[in-house]
Amino acid sequence: MKKWLFLFLVFLGCRKIDYNGYQIFTIKKGNHRSGYRYKSNCNNHIEFKVIFDESAIYKTEDPSNQADVNKLYGVSDCGKGHMKYSMRFGWRYYQNKLQILWFKHESGKFTFDVITSIETDKPYTCILDIFDDEYIMSVDDITTIVPRVCSSNDKRYYLYPYFGGDEVAPHTIKIKIKR
Repeated sequence: MKKWLFLFLVFLGCRKIDYNGYQIFTIKKGNHRSGYRYKSNCNNHIEFKVIFDESAIYKTEDPSNQADVNKLYGVSDCGKGHMKYSMRFGWRYYQNKLQILWFKHESGKFTFDVITSIETDKPYTCILDIFDDEYIMSVDDITTIVPRVCSSNDKRYYLYPYFGGDEVAPHTIKIKIKR
C-alpha cells in the first residue's frame, strides 16, 4: 500500500493552489527540482500565466553561473526525452534583471535567448505554439520565433520549474503558474 501511495505522489505531485487559482511550485534551498510530476500530452498550444515573487532574485555561489538559465515550464518534443529534444520557457536573475527566456534542447545540445525582462509580483501570460518547422513563444505581447528541426507531434510530457544547471537554489524559490 505504501508503495502505491508513493508512486501516486511521485507522478501526480502535491498540488498547492492559491486563492487565485495559481499552482505554487517551490524549489527548496539546496535543491534543483520543484517536485516530481508526470503529465503527457500532444498539444501544440500551451498557455499559462506566471508570477514570480522576490524569491526569484538570487545570487549564485559561483558568479560565472549567474547567467545560467533556470527552467520554468515547457515540454519534451519530437517523441524523445527532454535532454535530447525539448522547448521551454526559462528564467534567470541576471545583470539586476529578472528575465524570461526560451530554452531549447535539440539533438542533445541546448540554446537559449532572452525574450523579455519582467517585474516581480505581476502576472505574465506565456504562450508556446509548436509548428512543423518552428516554435512561436510569447510573453504578453512580445513574441519570438525559434526554428524547430523535427515535425513529429508524438506524445510530449510537461517539464516543470527547475533551478540551475550545476548549482542548486541558494534559497527557497516560489513560482506561481496557472494553466
